[in-house]
Amino acid sequence: MLKKFVYLTGGLDFLVGAATWAGALANPQPGQFVALMTLGTFLMMAAACLIWASRNMMDRAPVIFWQGLVRLTAACSVLYAVPAGLSETWEYALVAFDGPVAIVYLVGMTRLTGASPVKLLLCRDSGPPRDASGALN
Repeated sequence: MLKKFVYLTGGLDFLVGAATWAGALANPQPGQFVALMTLGTFLMMAAACLIWASRNMMDRAPVIFWQGLVRLTAACSVLYAVPAGLSETWEYALVAFDGPVAIVYLVGMTRLTGASPVKLLLCRDSGPPRDASGALN
């Protein structure tokens, strides 16, 4: 179930990246075009990384954990921005969607691997011991 969730939510990042490109191309604005095109590509790269990581979550858990941190940052930024008058209405969706996804990624990877959040944050291997070639000992 967690594997499918990571795969599906990762795939949705492709759509968000494409929509970011479409917005940039539909109404090119100085000071925004390059940033939006780059952001769209970054979102598509994140999608590819999540789909890749979903195929071997034990060994690639830090990728998913870090994506959880990215999504948690988005949700918390909106929560900070609302009372400060810095948030637009569409950004509330980040709290509703990315907030819960972030929690699933963060809690899911710590439970799946048994690794501490610090180990996942530092990309420390939490799996069984392996030799230099990557084979299990």
